[in-house]
Amino acid sequence: MTLTNIYNKFYNCLYFGARGISCLIFTFLISSCQQKKPASAGYSAAFKPILDTVSVLFATNRLVKGLHYLDSSINNINKPTIDDRFKVYAFHYIYAQKAKNDYKKALLYADSMLSLANQSVTHQQYVSNYAEANFAMGDAYFSMQQFDDAYQHFFQGYIVGKNNLNNGALSEYTYRMGMIMYKTGNYKLATGYFKESYRLHADKGDKFIDFYYRQELLDNIALSFKHNNEIDSAIVYFNKALKFIDQYGPQFKDRLKMIDMARGVVYGNKAEILILKGNYKEAKELLKKSIAINLKRDYDNSDAELGEIKLARIYFNQNKNRALFNLLNTIRTQLANVKNKDVEADWNNLMSEYYLHKKDPAKAYQYLQTYNRLKDSNIKKLNLLRESNINKQFDSYEKQSQIDSLKNYNKLQSEYLYAAIICALMALIIIFLIFKNWNRSKKDIQIVNTLNQQINDQNKVLENALNEIKSNSREKDRILRTVAHDLRNPLGGIASLTAIMVEDECTDEQKEQINLIRETSINALELINEILEAANIASVQLKLELVEVNSLISNSVGLLRFKAAEKSQQIFLQPLNREQELYISREKIWRVISNLISNAIKFSPTGASIFVSITKEPGQVIIAVEDNGIGIPENLKDQVFNMFTSAQRAGTAGEKSFGLGLSICRQIIEKFNGKIWFESKNEGGTIFFISLPASTTGTPAASSQKVSIPVSR
Repeated sequence: MTLTNIYNKFYNCLYFGARGISCLIFTFLISSCQQKKPASAGYSAAFKPILDTVSVLFATNRLVKGLHYLDSSINNINKPTIDDRFKVYAFHYIYAQKAKNDYKKALLYADSMLSLANQSVTHQQYVSNYAEANFAMGDAYFSMQQFDDAYQHFFQGYIVGKNNLNNGALSEYTYRMGMIMYKTGNYKLATGYFKESYRLHADKGDKFIDFYYRQELLDNIALSFKHNNEIDSAIVYFNKALKFIDQYGPQFKDRLKMIDMARGVVYGNKAEILILKGNYKEAKELLKKSIAINLKRDYDNSDAELGEIKLARIYFNQNKNRALFNLLNTIRTQLANVKNKDVEADWNNLMSEYYLHKKDPAKAYQYLQTYNRLKDSNIKKLNLLRESNINKQFDSYEKQSQIDSLKNYNKLQSEYLYAAIICALMALIIIFLIFKNWNRSKKDIQIVNTLNQQINDQNKVLENALNEIKSNSREKDRILRTVAHDLRNPLGGIASLTAIMVEDECTDEQKEQINLIRETSINALELINEILEAANIASVQLKLELVEVNSLISNSVGLLRFKAAEKSQQIFLQPLNREQELYISREKIWRVISNLISNAIKFSPTGASIFVSITKEPGQVIIAVEDNGIGIPENLKDQVFNMFTSAQRAGTAGEKSFGLGLSICRQIIEKFNGKIWFESKNEGGTIFFISLPASTTGTPAASSQKVSIPVSR
């Protein structure tokens, strides 16, 4: 599920089927329903109707009107309580943080909330407001990507909840931890945190808010299972969420809009599972239901766009080009009104693939560039989050908290000791015993301090080493990004300009020189992309899924048939006679297969045939790509899989070769515990083999005969 742009305590609005501002308000107003505080610490009688009115205005997306009403009404209250003023700052905070994305201003409001929490008149009031204010501070810092400060405030909210057995604060803490684990790809941990948040969630007094919060948590758990490739568990929890909505939703007659939005989001999320299982028919039905719900005015239009982009991907996979193009145009119009960065990236990717399919590489490359730019931006933000290492930070905070507790405990003990000494003046025996214990306590403290100092010294050494490693890694990444942004874009511009210049009236000699410049630019771009691909393979976390191998290879062969046609070549495919799923990364294995077939095209003569076959062996699937080309000389066979090898040769039509492709292929295959090798044929040509671990599933396919993929229509 691609996630939307609403974040913090209401993480499910950001990451899980985003209900938009209305969802955010209903989740946020949970704290507004706490009416169990003592009269001296709760809301004033004059403020309660104001709070109800503002809550309704916020819930119906009339935020500005709600703030105007709030500010004018609070001035008419003679002596507003601490909770009255705290809630005023809270509403201003949510408007700045969520509606305006003004995180610095939101941080100021959160700081004011924290200041008021410290003025609390009762312990219960302090615990509730202090936890909420710290979570707000943490959310604002998180949005500003100041993760150390964010984690520290999250931890403060957690500590006050833990020390005071406040399940509400602990539920919000585990919610945030679940979202951070989800964002960093630790889906198993995210599942555990969301389940714990569901268990800890306490009844706040408003049945609808409790209903809405719980159904969202069920949806979050299902999404975590999905990303952890626990498909069956994900389906179970999606069905639980829908059953929960259907069972308890009808009792809230005045909240049917919010209930419909929630149901539409779950429909869209569940459709992703059906897509993974290849059930496109039912997936399309659920997506159309989801889109029909959330495309309405004042509904979650952002989630509707997410559903549309998933539907577009199905159309692409089914080669429904007209439906795909029409839907992409519709999405483009919607994005002008409802911004969605994740949809924007996927839209450009699909447009690139569409024009590539239409044999328009210029337009395809243009959209691909935009997609790469958006994707690089998202990866950069995600890398910053991953580098923050929340587990290490929280472990450090936990240890520091324990040390502070020990210090406070020792301080208290010292105070008791001094008091005992004064009282013990009347009994020499008591004085002696107290003095002896005091000396022992001092020695223990010295030992503890010595051990702490040793631990701190070791931590500093480790931290310095880690920082140096991170610094070197960041320097490498910086150099690669400099190459990508400072060389790739100008070279792409040169290639585009020379393509236009060729169409102008020029002499044959000028055209030849322009074409030479264009070819050199394209070759340089390809080299840069190859270098970046080779450098990123080791650090990129693979997205594994069950992929049907016949479909994957057939798709790769079909896309390359046009390239083969340029040299009057023909590609033959022999699939398995049964469907076979592999637990792999679709994108990476597609990259390997396409590279091997492209090499076969490059090094085979005009009019040659290329054979691709898939065979099943015990515990493995073997993919072979056979050509009748120029073969590999004996003295180069040991070098073909090396990076920057000197074994690169030009193709039969003079195609450029950089010597990186097979090295990248080997790195990818080895990440899946597979093997790649080649054999030379006696009569000329080469056969490359790939061996991948096989899944245990398989269903009969239509045919096992060798078929020819046509090179032209």
